[in-house]
Amino acid sequence: MSLEWLVAWSWSLDGLRDCIATGIQSVRDCDTTAVATVACLLVLFVWYCYHVGREQPRPYASVNSLMQGADANGLQNGYVYCQSPECVRCTHNEGLNQKLYHNLQEYAKRYSWSGMGRIHKGIREQGRYLNSRPSIQKPEVFFLPDLPTTPYFSRDAQRHDVELLERSFPTILGEFEALYKGFSNCSLPQGWKMNSTPSGEWVTFYLVNQGVCVPRNCRKCPRTYRLLGSLRTCIGNNVFGNACISVLSPGTVITEHYGPTNIRIRCHLGLKTPSGCELVVGGEPQCWAEGRCLLFDDSFLHTAFHEGAAEDGPRVVFMVDLWHPNVAAAERQALDFIFAPGR
Repeated sequence: MSLEWLVAWSWSLDGLRDCIATGIQSVRDCDTTAVATVACLLVLFVWYCYHVGREQPRPYASVNSLMQGADANGLQNGYVYCQSPECVRCTHNEGLNQKLYHNLQEYAKRYSWSGMGRIHKGIREQGRYLNSRPSIQKPEVFFLPDLPTTPYFSRDAQRHDVELLERSFPTILGEFEALYKGFSNCSLPQGWKMNSTPSGEWVTFYLVNQGVCVPRNCRKCPRTYRLLGSLRTCIGNNVFGNACISVLSPGTVITEHYGPTNIRIRCHLGLKTPSGCELVVGGEPQCWAEGRCLLFDDSFLHTAFHEGAAEDGPRVVFMVDLWHPNVAAAERQALDFIFAPGR
């Protein structure tokens, strides 16, 4: 058996040797120019593979990762500013307008300039708008001109979504209560984020954070997360869209601050609203009510506080960002493109 195997192996080597010799002779017979061309192409292919292999995807700093480093510079008014040139929300310089204009041009080339007049005007004169706005309303990132401005909106502004949220009040409240059972005096449960405040404690549980879904949190509130898909005007595809549970402990004050843009309405569905709690937007105070939605424009200077006693328990709202009713459908599509997360 071993002798037959050696003979067969010898024949295989002879065949391989003949094949190599034939190949070498073929190359010798070929035109020198053709061989050089193939060699150059091969070198270019190897270089391309090496170059692509070295490239790393552009990092996108999520708010969750930034909040874990809250001791770093840039923590202001309970919000983290990553100060990264790659982050549209956190970049406050001339380069931002150029970046937004480039994004608008890219969108128009793919789709159309139709209906983009107001966005184009806003980006072109963004610096003037932001610097000349009265102190009562001063969005920090993007101002869309010619939108009606008011600190609070009526329920009719987004009636369908308001009614749907209020009908879902028992569901959202039930999922919050199941989450809240995990709290203890010594630790913050996974998924919750502590925000900076002058006094007291303010924690949030995000399902959608700056247009990015937080899968681990959504799995803990599956029915609430599915509800977001049924809302007609929920902002879910750009950095101005959020959905979270917000909890204020007694004795908490949130520093006055401005939101990033006027293209949205911030909706608060009251889950637990003890006495002594108040929201002040543009100098106008309002109180939450359990099972009811409160709509406001957070690009106005606003604050919230809970002056109730410890035994009253926390103030809890489900917060979701909805489109301003006067932002047209074509504008919404373009703004989703321009302000897409990580763009």
